Parts: sequence; C-alpha cells; structure tokens
Amino acid sequence: MTMKALVYEGPRTMNMREVPIPVLKSDEVLIRVERVGICGSELGGYLGHNSLRKPPLIMGHEFSGIIESVGEQVNSFQPGVRVTANPLVTCGTCRYCRNGQSQLCSARNLLGAHRPGAFAQFVAVPAKNVYRLEDHISFDEGALAEPLACAVHICRLLSLTPTNRLLIYGAGPIGLFALQAAKVYGLSDIVIVDLNEARLEIARELGCIAVTSLDSIDNANGFDAVIDAVGAEFTRQKSIAAARPGGKVIFTGLHEADSKLPVNDMIRNEIWTQGAFAYSEEDFETALLWIGQGKIHLLPWMETAQLSDGSACFEKLITGPGKVAKIVLSLENI
Repeated sequence: MTMKALVYEGPRTMNMREVPIPVLKSDEVLIRVERVGICGSELGGYLGHNSLRKPPLIMGHEFSGIIESVGEQVNSFQPGVRVTANPLVTCGTCRYCRNGQSQLCSARNLLGAHRPGAFAQFVAVPAKNVYRLEDHISFDEGALAEPLACAVHICRLLSLTPTNRLLIYGAGPIGLFALQAAKVYGLSDIVIVDLNEARLEIARELGCIAVTSLDSIDNANGFDAVIDAVGAEFTRQKSIAAARPGGKVIFTGLHEADSKLPVNDMIRNEIWTQGAFAYSEEDFETALLWIGQGKIHLLPWMETAQLSDGSACFEKLITGPGKVAKIVLSLENI
C-alpha cells in the first residue's frame, strides 16, 4: 500500500509523491499525521545546507496525529488515540539515556532526518516516544510540543529565577518559545533582538522589549542570562559581550559551524557558556504539560497550509514570512 508524502529531492526541490506506507516494527505505532510543523533546521536542509538531511527524504519532526495501528508488542496504545511524539529516537540503555540526558545518546536518530518523517500521511514511531494528547489540546498545539521542548531545555540549563534579566538573540520559533518558557519561570525583564520587524511585533505582543539592536537599551550592568538562538558568529560574540560578569550564555543556534569568540574576556569575566541541543524526555513532557495548562500561546501567529503547498511554504519562510511565527502543514484533505 502507498501513501502521499512531500519528498525533499534536492536543494529547493520538494514534490508530492506516492511512497510505500511504513512497515511497522513490533515496538512501533503507525500514526496518521494531522499536523506537521516546519522547523528552521529543515529550511537549512531544504537549501542543501544541512548534512543530516540527504535527498530523497521525507522530513518533518514536529507533528501530531491519530494512531492508525500498533505493533504486536505494543499494549500501551490503541488505534484511534490522539497523540504527538518525541521524534528523537534513542537507545534507552546507554549512560545518557539512563541519567536523563537522552539527547546526548550516541545512537540517537531523528525522525525526518535519519528515518522517514511526518511530511506524509503516515509515520512509524517507537511506542515509547509517543504521548497521548489531552482532549482539550488541538492538533495544532500538539505539533508545538517538540519546538517548545527545545526552549524548555534551554531555560532549564540556565537555571532561571524570577529576578534574572534575560536577553534572547533571534525571534524565530525557538527564541519566541524561550521567551514564553522564561515567563513561566517568572521572569519579567526580557529583551529580544532580531532584524525582522514583523517577528519583533510578535515578541512585543508576547510581552517583552523587542529591538533590532541593543544600542537603545541600557545595558550598563549586563544580562544575567543570554540565549543565542541564531547561531551566527556575530550573535555569538554579541551574546558574550552582553552578559554581566559571572553571567550565563546558552548557544543553541546552529547556523554556522565555527565562530571566533573573545575567550580572554570570557575568562576574565567568568562568563559561563554552554551548548543546548534538543531536549530530554523530561523537557518534552514538561512542554506538553505547559501546553495543556494553557501557559504557552503561539496559535495567533501560526499559519496553516496544506501539505501539497509545503514547497511554497518553505520558500515563504526563506524569503520573508511576514508576521508568522510558525507554519504548520495540514493533512486533513489528503
């Protein structure tokens, strides 16, 4: 049997194709996809700039749907259940998986990169990675659990407290989710920097100071915590410069592989720096909990399109999405 899928076939080339429906392993469930988000990392893949995403490939790792069928060893789910899934598939037995750092598992595989993803009618996922959606959580919201989990992870690593002053470089989805996650932690003094005025409007509506440069901000004392959600040498250097002595900087953007940093300044000012990759199982579960509790709001700035329009949506996000924080593709009419 076959299904329809949006297949990445080369730089800036994605086409709807008929492909085989995934064959389930005994510990997997088959999910009929309802919504799937477009991630910034997939934009890099679409442009041919991401070594993890090699054509031909069905991308898509931010999704929600309904269980269609289950493997013979699965007794935790039944067909018809509304779900989302943690797309980071890990071994479950190494030291990292056992100590709550599954995102560092050397055997990790990402749906939509190392194995077929959710830009398709059906996707196969290990049952241990699947989470039931509460009845009041929409499919659109369910598809946001994965990117929100990244932001939860960042804020947890920063050990934020309500009195912290936070700076975020980048008002893309991760930056905007980090803003909201920080608010859940009780922060109120938050500044976000981006060159995209439409995205800055969203940040202001979410309740923070949003500017194109720190020149207009009083930063004599520096920021307690800084998040670089861009990943360019310029923003990485600016992040270090903006942190107060003894402050913390998280690097999470993956735009450039290498950057020069002012290491002597980092040493003299005891700037604490750390990378943040993906999320742990706890972070994913926290993200889903917060969505269910209504603590996270991004739906007003989301746009929904059909999977068949996916290629055009990728182009829109690359060339200028306007006041849109996230595009989610729907498979309702396929």
